[in-house]
Order: sequence, then C-alpha cells, then structure tokens
Amino acid sequence: MNDAIQTPRVPRRLLVAETLSVGSELTVGETRDTNSGELARDLSERGVRVGRLTAVPDDLGVVRGAFETALGRADLVVSTGGLGPTPDDLTRESIAALVGETPVVDPAVERWLRERFARRNTPFAEANLKQAWVIPSAEALANPNGTAPGWFVRVPTGGVIVALPGPPREMRPMWRDEALPRLEALGLGTDVVSRTFRLHGIGESSLVDVLGEELLRSPDPVVATYARVEAVDVRVSSSGPGAAERVAAAAELVEQRVGRYVWATGETTWAQAIEAALGARGWSLSIVEIGTRGAVGALFGGTPPVTRTESRAARAGDAELPGLAELAAEARSAGAADVGLAVAIRPDGEDTAVTLAIASPGGTHEAQRLAFLGGSLGASRAAIATASVLLEVLRGSDSSP
Repeated sequence: MNDAIQTPRVPRRLLVAETLSVGSELTVGETRDTNSGELARDLSERGVRVGRLTAVPDDLGVVRGAFETALGRADLVVSTGGLGPTPDDLTRESIAALVGETPVVDPAVERWLRERFARRNTPFAEANLKQAWVIPSAEALANPNGTAPGWFVRVPTGGVIVALPGPPREMRPMWRDEALPRLEALGLGTDVVSRTFRLHGIGESSLVDVLGEELLRSPDPVVATYARVEAVDVRVSSSGPGAAERVAAAAELVEQRVGRYVWATGETTWAQAIEAALGARGWSLSIVEIGTRGAVGALFGGTPPVTRTESRAARAGDAELPGLAELAAEARSAGAADVGLAVAIRPDGEDTAVTLAIASPGGTHEAQRLAFLGGSLGASRAAIATASVLLEVLRGSDSSP
C-alpha cells in the first residue's frame, strides 16, 4: 500500500506557510540558518501567515514526516537544503515518497547540467544525475548560480512545496525569479496594509505599558512591537476589506501614545533619516569622534553629505582635549561643512557615557546621554544616541537656519 498522503484537499489560496530547513549541519549547530528568517519575512509582507520555521537532519523518514506534517497545517511549504548530489541530500527523495511518485532523470535538466560542467572543464560524475531528477508533480526551477535545480511541486492531494537550495546566493535568486512568479500565479497571500513606526528612547517592555494590552491584543488590525538593533518598531497591519481604514485608526492611536519617541517610519535607517534632514536644509555634516571606534561614522554609512575629520588635538593624544563645542566648530571648519558634530564616549560603570556637541548655523547644541552596556555594544548604542540628538537638532527642535 502506498503510504503517501491520501486525503484529498480542495484547492485554495496560499495563505498559510511553513519553512523547512534540511541539513544535519543545522541541527548540530555547525551552520546558522538565515534562509528561514528571510523567507518568513518576505512571505509575511505578502500577506501569508507563517506558522512554523523547522529544521531537520538528513534522515529520510524525518524529512518526509516533516513535509507531511507541515502540509497538514499549511497551504505552502518552502524548504531549503538537501538538493545536492550526495547520498545525504534527501529532499527530493522525501518529497517523492510523500506524493508516491518515482523520480526520473529529466533530459533537459541533464543536458543543462552536463553543459555546465563542460564549461568549467570539470569531469561529470554520474552522481550528479540526481540533481536532474524530476517527478510528475514537480517542475524544475532554474539555478543560474549553482548545479542544484529546485523543485516546484503541486502536491496532488493539495498544497504546494517549493524546494530551494541551501546556499543563500543560490536560494535568493531562485526564490525571487523562479518560485515567486509561480506562487503569485496560483494566488499567494493577500494584500496587506501596514504602517511601521521606528522609535528611540523607550524600551520594548515600557512600550507595552504605554500602548496598552487592549491595543496590542487586537486581532485586527494587528499591533506588534519588535526590538531591533537600531530601533524599537511598532507595526500596525491588516488585510481584507476596510484594511486601510482600520490601520489608519490604530496608527493614530499609536502616534498619540508614543509619537514623541518616533524618529522615522517604514524601513528608514538612521543614515537615511540624517541624510534627509540634511538635504531638507541643504546642509552638509562633518564629524569627529573620540573613543567611539568609528561607531558614529559606521552608523551613518555612506551618507553623501557626511565627511569625517580628525581633530588635531585628538590625533596628538592630548590629555587635555579642547571642549567638544570647540571640536565641533573645528570639525565644521575642517570639513567645510554647514554642521560640525563632535562626540566622545567613556566608560561609566557597566555602561557608556556619551557627550556631544553640534555646531550649526543656528548655534551650538551640547548634550549628554547614557548608553546601555559598555565595550563595542556600548559604542554602537552611543552612536544611536548621538544620531537621535543630531536628528532633533537638524529637524529644528533646537536650532534654526
């Protein structure tokens, strides 16, 4: 008796998904799985609810069982890994066993594989023919960056499996260029309306108290908080008829309660926010850092209006440095910039003390902050605190052109 799934299911839109990461190197901790997070985020943004992210070892029974269990809960299962030519690459065998079909070598895929090896002047081991396997329910997905094609499987009893290679440089383009167009043609997810607020100066636990449980427990729209490295995000989202109105109403409540902490919306980075604020005034910025290990410049990245200068006193290692206001003016002059920023940090117990000065056409602004933790983490947090103060000044809270 065939042990494949026997219960027929009615075709449906692909609204619920799970990811499956295949490989013993993942389950023993030798390799970190980044694929699942990327795929889950992409699917969520497309209106697909991701129920589980699962990792399994290279064991035929375990992998087959994981696919079967996932398909019992989800419309779509996206797997990564296990598509190579070696005996422990078991994704194809597992899917074939699940649907009760026998893999055969696809002549077109075999030609592609042989040509690929020939172009590299590399011998073609017969074991590679495994990568040309296809079953009747599967369609091979092109892999321009490797030798392992993926599979797009319309499971006869319902649901879809997308099998992608494990290396991210192969997985990402195959997902984007091969899998997504096919999934969208079948009806992937639903339109999602969302708005994201980026906050600084309040922790996630405090944010929960300010927003209130009623708002955070609302099933629709969903109001969720996320602690990021550079910010705490509040995302308001909904789908279906009237989603825009529901999101707008909830977003208004969020702004009323935490608006004073919001420094950006969407996916805006600190570098982008600083660049936009400088651009709005037609200004440029020059910075000098002391003790930060370049953390401020690193946070600002390649922001075009920003240059880095080095204080002569700081370079000389003078124990009696000029005041930061003087250093900010020096940075402004040395960089021929409209705004000069000088920042210095030092240990303060287990945390990091931040002192900064900003010299602009509107005058000089000085501030002190305390960044949580010390060392490199403290320096990174100090850079974010510096960016927050600078953004307030540039936006006109404390200076004017």
